[in-house]
This record gives sequence, structure tokens and C-alpha cells, in this order.
Amino acid sequence: MDQPAAFTVEETERGKRAVLAGDWTAAAMADAGAKLERALRGPGDLAFDLTGVDRCDTAGAFAILRAARDRLDMAGVEGSEGVRRLIELVRAARPAPRAEPRPGLSARALLERLGRGVAGVGGDFLGTMAFTGHLLVSAGRVLADPRRIRWPACVSLAERAGFDAVPIVALATFFIGAVVAFIGANELQLFGAQVFAVELIGISVLREFNIVITAVLLAGRSASSFAAEIGAMKMNQEIDAMRIMGVDPFEALVLPRFAALLVTIPLLTFVASVAGLAGGILVAWATLGISPQFFLERLVDNVPITHFWVGLSKSPVMALVIAGIGCRQGMEVGGDVESLGRRVTAAVVHAIFSIILIDAVFALIYMELNI
Repeated sequence: MDQPAAFTVEETERGKRAVLAGDWTAAAMADAGAKLERALRGPGDLAFDLTGVDRCDTAGAFAILRAARDRLDMAGVEGSEGVRRLIELVRAARPAPRAEPRPGLSARALLERLGRGVAGVGGDFLGTMAFTGHLLVSAGRVLADPRRIRWPACVSLAERAGFDAVPIVALATFFIGAVVAFIGANELQLFGAQVFAVELIGISVLREFNIVITAVLLAGRSASSFAAEIGAMKMNQEIDAMRIMGVDPFEALVLPRFAALLVTIPLLTFVASVAGLAGGILVAWATLGISPQFFLERLVDNVPITHFWVGLSKSPVMALVIAGIGCRQGMEVGGDVESLGRRVTAAVVHAIFSIILIDAVFALIYMELNI
């Protein structure tokens, strides 16, 4: 029958001396190891008397070593040769604590970090080019044989990624239009030019805010969704299974998402334009006394429709960027959840940054073209 593990701790001039008795095995030890560890806390040397230990296994030896907290000197251990040898074997098998390397502040460390960053950018560029090439090949096959198009997936994704976003897009652009109207009302009243708030609201909403707000919302909503969905399939090896079965993942997963955003972003841009103008009309009516009828008449007479087409012309590019970044980040997911989280975050950040950059490029182009 197992004898429960027990111990007593004696105070000596040099430190503490633990006298152990009973069976120090996994079956009989219970919480004696944790109690011994608490009893031996504090400074000073440690000594162990193991002559009363009947049986000891690796669990008991590990409990003794953990209680000693690397202060165990085998010269201060009394007991049978078998128990002493077991403790030495367990201590030799324990992994040594790894010291975390401190980041260096030298010029070499800085150059090494810079080099790794440049190499990472180069790797991302090559990965993007490979992704784009595979996508173009898949798109060419689908265009050559339209029967390969997965219409149910395209319609389902268009509803989830696009049309379900109508309420949030409309609400966000409504408040953006209202904010622009508030700013215009406060500033233009100083010069007695309140009526020009119509042009300010119309141009800013139709030319910039409609597509930018729509694209940013879809970057946070759809790009992250694409990366998470494809990344989860990559983690579960479903994409590898598709390749084994002869199904191209780009045709089955990537192209339907591109098609869904290409169709829905122009429609969402139109919704954003209407909602933004509605917010501006409401604020202009409430703060400046400009009636909705007068607002619309002045908008039609003084704000060319060209501004709306300028904003709408950006939507296909934004759709390609959002879908491409989301799908590519999903394809780069590794086999762990941490990789999935990093890629989803990267999809949102890269998409928003690309949207702002593309909008700036379009602004420069249209400025040079005087449009």
C-alpha cells in the first residue's frame, strides 16, 4: 500500500533542512510537492534528508527539484544511492532556462533589421506578382470558357460582401455629408456666402467621400472576411484538397470574390452619393434655411455630373485592390491561428492604405487632365 508523501522543515544556521518521508511517487504525492515548494521559499542554503523516503519516481524527483528552485547541492542530500541518482538524472534532463536575447542597439543590429525589412518587402512583391499572374491565368481560362464561372458563389458573395453593407455605407456617408455641411455652414457664414455650401457638399460627396468611405468600409468588412474565410480553409488543408481533386482555388474562391466586388462597389458608391447628399440637404435646411428644392436646383445647375463620374470611375480599381489584398493575405495563412490573425490584420491595414494612396493618385491624374 502506498505511503503518502510527507515532510518536515527544520531551520538551521545556514538555511532550511527538509526531512522527507513516505512514497514520493505520482500516485502518493498529491499536493505534497507544492506544499514543500512553499515551505522552502526564502534565502539561504537547502539541505535534504531523504533517508525516510521509501519509493521515489521521476514525478517525485521533479517535485523536489522544483521546490529547491535550482539551489539543490547534491552534497547536502542524504539518502539512498538510488534516490540520489534519480534526482541527478531528472535534473540533467530538465531543459536549461533560455535567456531571451536583448535587442542590440549597435549599428550592425540596425543594419541587420533594415536588411530583413527590405528582404521582406521584396518577398511580398514577388508573392504579389505570383498571385497576380495566377489570377490572370485563371481569369483567362474563365473568359475562354464561361461555363467555368461559378454563378451561385458570385451571387452569394455579392449579397454578403456588397448588398448587406448598404445600411452601414448609407449611414456613414449620411453623417459625412452632414459633417461637411456643418463645416461649410460655419465657415461660409463668416463671408455671407452660405449659398455656396451647396457646391461644397455636392463636389466633396460626389467626387471623393462617396467612393472613399465605401471603399474603407468594405476594406474593414470584406477584405478581412475574405482573408479569414480563405485562411481558415488553408489552415484546415481544404485548399490542398481542392488542388488534389483538380479544382483550381483561384477559380473557386478568388475569382467569385473579385466579381462580387466589381459588381457591388459601383452600386454602393451610388447609394453613398445619395445618402451623403441627403445628409448635406438636411443640415443645410436646418442651419442655413436652404430648402431641399433650392438645394437640388442649385446642385444641378452648378455641380457638373462629371464629379459623380470621377468618383464612380475609381470604384473598379478599389474593388480589385480590396478583393486582391483580402484573397492574397488569406492564401498566405500558415497552419496556426496566430498566422490567421496576422494576415487578417494585414489585409485590413494594407487595403485601407492602398485606398488612400490610389485616391491620391487619381486626384493627381485628374488634376493634370483638368477634369
